[in-house]
Amino acid sequence: MKYLLMILILGTTLANADKYTIDTKGAHAFVQFKIKHLGYSWLYGRFDTFSGEFEFDEANPEKARIEMTVDTASVNSNHTARDKHLRNEDFLNVTAHPTATFKSTSFTPTENGHGKMVGNLTLNGVTNEISFDVEFIGGGKDPWGGFRRGYEATSTITLADFKIKKNLGPTSQTLELTVSVEGIKQ
Repeated sequence: MKYLLMILILGTTLANADKYTIDTKGAHAFVQFKIKHLGYSWLYGRFDTFSGEFEFDEANPEKARIEMTVDTASVNSNHTARDKHLRNEDFLNVTAHPTATFKSTSFTPTENGHGKMVGNLTLNGVTNEISFDVEFIGGGKDPWGGFRRGYEATSTITLADFKIKKNLGPTSQTLELTVSVEGIKQ
């Protein structure tokens, strides 16, 4: 009887988390990066193809979670020759590693829905724990009768930690990653 009560309580707690699908069909989500070019300017890029979902429970925000998968061949830096180079073995090695994934392991909420999301990023066949600073953008009813929540998360990753072979010089050892998501409640 004690175990049945525990299962019911846990089941009720887990059922309270709202599930959201990241709105990639409506192009309301982005996976973007920037890295210094020779220390003189920023080179910006994005990944055009990705998917994911997240869960959020207003009563228990520390239980928030997200999972995303990115098609690494969809890298787009607005320069065809550079994108071809980014896809090869010097950088993303998309033939051997066609996807990058992120799966959260913890969320530490701060105020107003913001917080720190920690999880495992797998990129170029290497998995490392990284953390994102998360900003809650907003949530509410949409014009189509649904409900949406939006976040922006930023992190800095070191290229060598993911066995990216190409050395771009001392000012380009890290990359700033920004993930902007708008989720549609399921």
